[in-house]
Amino acid sequence: MRRVVTAILGGGQGTRLSPLTRYRAKPAVPVGGKFRLIDIPISNSLHAGISRVYVLTQYNSESLHRHIAQTYRFDVFRGGFVNILAAEQNVSSREWYQGTADAVRQNLTRLIDDNDPSEVLILSGDQLYLMDLAAFVRSHRAAQADLTIAVKPVTREEARAFGILRLDRSGRVVEFVEKPSTDEALDALALDEATRDALGFDAPPGSLLASMGIYSFRPGVLREMLDGTLYADFGKEVIPAALADYRVFAFPYSGYWTDIGTIRSFHEANLDLTLPLPPLNLYDPDYRIYTHPRFLPGTKINECRVSRSILCEGSIITGAKITDSIVGIRAVVQKGSVLDRAIVMGANHFESLDERSKNDIALGIGRDCVVANAIVDFNARIGDGCRLTNEAGVLEAETETYSIRGGIIVIPKNAVLAPGTVI
Repeated sequence: MRRVVTAILGGGQGTRLSPLTRYRAKPAVPVGGKFRLIDIPISNSLHAGISRVYVLTQYNSESLHRHIAQTYRFDVFRGGFVNILAAEQNVSSREWYQGTADAVRQNLTRLIDDNDPSEVLILSGDQLYLMDLAAFVRSHRAAQADLTIAVKPVTREEARAFGILRLDRSGRVVEFVEKPSTDEALDALALDEATRDALGFDAPPGSLLASMGIYSFRPGVLREMLDGTLYADFGKEVIPAALADYRVFAFPYSGYWTDIGTIRSFHEANLDLTLPLPPLNLYDPDYRIYTHPRFLPGTKINECRVSRSILCEGSIITGAKITDSIVGIRAVVQKGSVLDRAIVMGANHFESLDERSKNDIALGIGRDCVVANAIVDFNARIGDGCRLTNEAGVLEAETETYSIRGGIIVIPKNAVLAPGTVI
């Protein structure tokens, strides 16, 4: 695994996650109260013994760069690194990244020529999962594959949103359709029982196999597929073109995996972590998620009622009722407030007495507030008596101080809500 190189795609604009991506790249969005999305693929790589990792960035990348620089440092004896490859103009390209494949194309020299890797792993920077990437690479080598695609069983309805593969009984990919929409196409792509049994796939009857956007390439094949072509996207162009001339195989994955594509999916994925038996186990000592060490004091809880929630270090919660929620680092929740299915990300710093004297509204959630089905980003100031409940059932809205996406209220970073505000 020491010869494997990982390239994490983190350059997308993340417009569907706005306003969380207003001031940060999508992979820098906080998740689980104390992590960032980028920590997931980096941690998966490190657990596999892969210590040469590149992150390809483009939009709003300053906070992502800072997080990576502060978190992932290797000693001189290991020789590992997590390096940023930001979109830039150079002698060979004057363009921004035009898609996932184009982002890799513009960095082939650094990914391949500078490292002489045995394989290049392509991972996404906005997915939530834990995978044994070492087993993924070993499967790729055992099949003598040119390209291996991680796949997950999905239902017929889910399949319409993914690239779907059809396999032969050796596990080789023989057909790929991006977001099939007709019943006829879905019927043709369904995983038949004979193939499922021959491959030992853990998949319910009638399942289809969706590409997870996780790839293992032979370096020479990756170069052949990208150099001299105009392919911009792996799913739409590179994979279909590879089927005719290369050995393309599938690697089955049946664990928890979700693509953080929208505010609603982000909200649901975070709250899944608060379940008594969460589908993604962040408490597994063998698969810890690494992140920036902050050296914060423990959570302070004063006369609160808390159920099925995650309370992160440095937070101060007084006289509140919290249900099915996440309270992030350094968050403050004052007396009489209620959080229900809420994500309160917290703050980047503790509020000093001097700072507090200069602001009419304190950092965090004020007194007697109700926050339900909502996301409150870092450093927000929510005045006393605010009600963030969307009782009118609005699906979409956009103002300077809040947004509603799929019915979920989002208070952006650094926003200030006057006391008594009702949303």
